[in-house]
Amino acid sequence: MNPPKKRLSEVASYLMMALGLVLPLSVAASYFILLLILLIWILRNDFRNDWIQLKNNPVALSVIAFFLIHIIGLLWTSDIKNGIYVLKKESLLLLLPLLMLFAKKEHINLYINTFLVAMTASVILSLGIWLNAIPPVFGIDPENPTPFMTHISYNPYLTITIYLVLYRLFIEPDQRLTARFLYTALAFMMTFNMFITIGRAGQIMFFAMIGIVFFQFFHKQTLKAVIFSILSITFVFLLSYNTSEVFRYRVNKAADEIRMYNENKETNVGLRIAFSANSFEIIRKHPFIGVGTGDFSIEYEKINAQNTPELPAPSQPHNMYVLTLVQFGVFGLLSLTAILYSQIRQAMKSGNHLQKHLGITLPLLFALIMLSDSYLRGHFTTMLFVYLSSFLYSDYKT
Repeated sequence: MNPPKKRLSEVASYLMMALGLVLPLSVAASYFILLLILLIWILRNDFRNDWIQLKNNPVALSVIAFFLIHIIGLLWTSDIKNGIYVLKKESLLLLLPLLMLFAKKEHINLYINTFLVAMTASVILSLGIWLNAIPPVFGIDPENPTPFMTHISYNPYLTITIYLVLYRLFIEPDQRLTARFLYTALAFMMTFNMFITIGRAGQIMFFAMIGIVFFQFFHKQTLKAVIFSILSITFVFLLSYNTSEVFRYRVNKAADEIRMYNENKETNVGLRIAFSANSFEIIRKHPFIGVGTGDFSIEYEKINAQNTPELPAPSQPHNMYVLTLVQFGVFGLLSLTAILYSQIRQAMKSGNHLQKHLGITLPLLFALIMLSDSYLRGHFTTMLFVYLSSFLYSDYKT
């Protein structure tokens, strides 16, 4: 690579660090930085080598393939306008291969550090507002203090952040006493923050993350990993249930909503069950290629009018797998799972411990929470997935 192109690549890598710093804080700032990176890609004008780099990366190819299915799905959709809208939302995934082109191995810790700084600031703000030490700002609700994003996105961000803190505390510990003290304090503070908010999917993701940490810490000692996982998850759950009114209320509410599903479907859990049940009727009619990129709402309204006319018709079924099956059938589902599979396989081959451990953890956790919502469609969680993937799954050979 000639010197000017190399300098542009360096600038783009530093912009990725800046992206980590603003990612949990500002949509506008994130888009501005991404626009600058896109302009650098165009100015660098090294498209042939870029394609050579990407075509040898299974994660990049699987993401591109998933997006292409959305384009192809426009061919048999009847609602083109909505199809274009869906296409625009899914286009965020294309930022993953773009950022991969500029990710540098020597900057991995810096990408993570800027993200950790931003999330630490968010947690401090959240706790400050919850404690009434900071007046409510930016419209943050003291009873559900999730800064700059909804609880649907905030708790998954928090789970990934806690994993990174625990990773540096236990799996690849920093030997400096001050660093260990800092990470310990952050782990407790962030875990406390997790249970004063109402993001149940993120909390389930958190408990799964604890299990993953123990399996990675004990490596091949499976029995120890199982025992410590069960004990730790049980302890944190019971402690949170008995000390956090918010968490206890949300757990009890979810249990009641499941138990009373037949009597009352108009609850958060009840609606999700109904959305999936109705969606599977659409899937049975269109099992192979689905109804197309934009036709979920049209087809769902037909089924909803027959089965559950008293319930609202959603724009998506709050389940990424079900949504993909409705739109593109089994071929779409295979494409979605190919992304997660390629990530795990790429991570397993990595010689870098962080790339290997976090590279396995990320798709496992997203595979879990995508059961409760379309987490690769919204801005914040898609960008979290894109940002981390961009430097975790690069082979750094070029």
